[in-house]
Amino acid sequence: MRLRQSALQNQILTLLEPADFEALASHLEPVDLPKSYIVVEAEKPITHYYFIESGIGSIVGRSPEGLKAEVGLVGRDGIMPTAAILGSDSIVHDITVQVAGHGYRVEAEQFKKVLSNNPGLHAVFLRFVQVLSTQSAYTALSNAVHHVEERLARWLLMCHDRVDGNQIALTHEYISIMLAVRRPSVTTALHVLEGNRFIHSTRGLVTIRDREGLKAFAADAYGVPEAEYVRLLGPLHKH
Repeated sequence: MRLRQSALQNQILTLLEPADFEALASHLEPVDLPKSYIVVEAEKPITHYYFIESGIGSIVGRSPEGLKAEVGLVGRDGIMPTAAILGSDSIVHDITVQVAGHGYRVEAEQFKKVLSNNPGLHAVFLRFVQVLSTQSAYTALSNAVHHVEERLARWLLMCHDRVDGNQIALTHEYISIMLAVRRPSVTTALHVLEGNRFIHSTRGLVTIRDREGLKAFAADAYGVPEAEYVRLLGPLHKH
């Protein structure tokens, strides 16, 4: 079935020039993305590139001892992984699905051919690489200078940007990995945000109640990567 560019929710696909989109669209196949789906394993050959329509993918760094922390997240704002855009065939991070959804994928070798034959498409994807690099840099900064409650507020806002509605399916265990803190610290931080009536948290589900209050609480932990996305790719639309 022919994909209609205007019907897609993946924003980076909708930003492509029609000819560039058509060059890629014929190679896209639909894919379900259940929670914990492995998109890429570190240092393993990349077989496919993914464009999320709904859900969130998590880029996770892992130490030699097995310690893990999220270094980036991607939803319908972009593409994952980004290796081929930079001329590489592998990455040093794992990418897994943290919020279930669906999307499209393209076989890696075919994707590289499309990139080499369509410089306009490649240029758009390079802008997303810069956005993702900015996001990762500010994640590192936030991990170093902000309290866990502010980091959690930032992370929930980033997830909220990439889902429909106000409910986000997240477990305490997964949040602890994303923030690189122990689960008791997650529980305490969630209680702080709940006490301020920014969110409501139940087992496996966080509901955003007051986004503006959450943004004010996050303060300078949130906003710079989001502004960079707008500058380079336009407003990130919630559908």
